[in-house]
Amino acid sequence: MLYEMRVYEHVEGQAEAVRQRFESEVIPRLAKHGIELLGVFIEPQTGHLTYLTRFANEEARKAAWASFSADAEWKAVKAASEVNGPLIARQVASVLNPIVSGLTLS
Repeated sequence: MLYEMRVYEHVEGQAEAVRQRFESEVIPRLAKHGIELLGVFIEPQTGHLTYLTRFANEEARKAAWASFSADAEWKAVKAASEVNGPLIARQVASVLNPIVSGLTLS
């Protein structure tokens, strides 16, 4: 089992647009591509969106993100939401391996 934490640093003035797109368009598509969403967070000072996902292994993680990236509906939604420019300035992804067993996330 492994986890991935992604942080979306929004373009100036686009924090709410990033949050809305994530809630309405990204979250509903994740499970379809094998991405288990564990939590979504907003950093209070910057407004950056952070989310935590879980995968069986590295191969599953890579396959899931490849599938998500190839999703034609997602590509169309993303393009439509960025007609006036990108919403995300930078994305940081960290793959995390648990070191303490027996802890559970619900």
